[in-house]
Amino acid sequence: MALLDRCQVLFKTVNLYEVLGIKKEATEAEIRRSYYKVSLKVHPDRAPDDPQATEKFQVLGKLYAVLSDKEQRAVYDEQGVVDEECDVLSKDRCWDDYWRLLFPKITVQDILDFEKQYKGSDEERNDLLQLYTQHQGDMDAILASVLCCSQDDEPRLEDIIRAAIKDGEVEEFPAFAQESVKKKRARRKRADRERKEAEEMQKEMGLGQEDDSLMMMIKKKHSSREQNFNSFLSDLEAKYSKKGGKSSKRGKK
Repeated sequence: MALLDRCQVLFKTVNLYEVLGIKKEATEAEIRRSYYKVSLKVHPDRAPDDPQATEKFQVLGKLYAVLSDKEQRAVYDEQGVVDEECDVLSKDRCWDDYWRLLFPKITVQDILDFEKQYKGSDEERNDLLQLYTQHQGDMDAILASVLCCSQDDEPRLEDIIRAAIKDGEVEEFPAFAQESVKKKRARRKRADRERKEAEEMQKEMGLGQEDDSLMMMIKKKHSSREQNFNSFLSDLEAKYSKKGGKSSKRGKK
């Protein structure tokens, strides 16, 4: 069965972008990130109760192979068809090995190294301002979404936002400029509670002091309504894992 036909059967659409939940104008990075998240949900090891998990996973691998190839993507975008005999699809490939090559497992040390490089970088600043605009200045939502962030980072992040507002880079949203003291205190209390829970978890797991920052981050992401720890790992792996067997940069120094 052809790729588009299999997409229709398994995902109820022949639109490759819809399968990944993205728009046709998506960047390569967005396609990669969406492929990771969608394929992770149907990975045979993670979806043992789905009888179609293996087939879905294979189809997603082929779909990504098409959209990540400039020539094949151009043909699909212009004609709405997939060349089933193209090299990226005709190869006798193990799609699980292909996935593992694209997304090697992220280790604890990888996370700690990334955190050191990310904090204070231009990339962190750009991500923060994007979240500020997306959430229209709601610091609860911003702090729940930004990577590698704890309550201790709030004053520093607020300073970055204020400077950007002053320079005219972003709009001054009332939710940020007029945030009540009551809301700030509630956020601090919630963070203190999560910190205590993380410390208890740290003791239970037998982790040392060097793991403090990681544990705070894990607990924060786990308790967040918008982004749990698995989602954080998904973003990190999809954004900074090796591509095509070659290492990519992990943040800016």
